[in-house]
Amino acid sequence: MARPVQVKVCGITNAEDAVAAAEAGAAAVGFNFYPHSPRYVDPKGAAAIARELPASVCRVGVFVDENLDRVAAIVAQVGLTAVQFHGNESPEYCREWSDTKVIKALRVRERGAATVAQTYAVDFILADAYVEGRLGGTGARIDPALLAGFERQRLILAGGLTAENVAEAVRMVRPFGVDVASGIESAPGRKNWTLMRRFIAYARSA
Repeated sequence: MARPVQVKVCGITNAEDAVAAAEAGAAAVGFNFYPHSPRYVDPKGAAAIARELPASVCRVGVFVDENLDRVAAIVAQVGLTAVQFHGNESPEYCREWSDTKVIKALRVRERGAATVAQTYAVDFILADAYVEGRLGGTGARIDPALLAGFERQRLILAGGLTAENVAEAVRMVRPFGVDVASGIESAPGRKNWTLMRRFIAYARSA
C-alpha cells in the first residue's frame, strides 16, 4: 500500500493552530520568518509554539534570501528540524546546512523547471505557483504538466490547495507531500480548524 502523502501546514502563528494541526495528522508545521509576510512570526514566539508540539512533528523555518548567520541563530533558538528557502538562494547556499532537512521552494511558471530543481542537492523541492511580484501564499495553482521531470520522492506540492481540491491534486501529481497555508485560513495566520482537518484527511486518503 502506498504511503500517505505528508502534509505541511505553513504560516503557523500561534500554539493553538500548531497543536490542532499536529492532532489532525500534519507531519510538519511551518514558521514564516520573512518580515514582510502577513504570516510572520518572531523567533521567540515560534520557539514557544514549537515547545508545544510533539517531537514527531517537523518544525520548518521559512526564510527569504536571509543571512546565513541569522538563519543558523533562529534554527538553534526555535529548535527547527528543517529550513525552507523561498527566495533566490543558490544551490551553494542551500548546501550550507547539514544538521537540518532542507527544502528549496521554486516558483514554477514554465516547462523545464525540473532542470532547475535538479541543480539543488536538497532533501525536498517545494513547487509553488508563479505569480509576478509575490513569493507565495497567492492561492494560485500549478498546471500539473509543468511538473514533468520532478522527482516525486522529494516533491512537495504547494499553490492554491484547499480541502476541495487537494485529493485530486495528490492523485494527479503523486507528490511526497503537500503544503497549505492560505487555503485553510479564516484570516492570514489564523487557521480554520474544520478546513484544516478536512484538508489533512482528504490529502492523506487520496
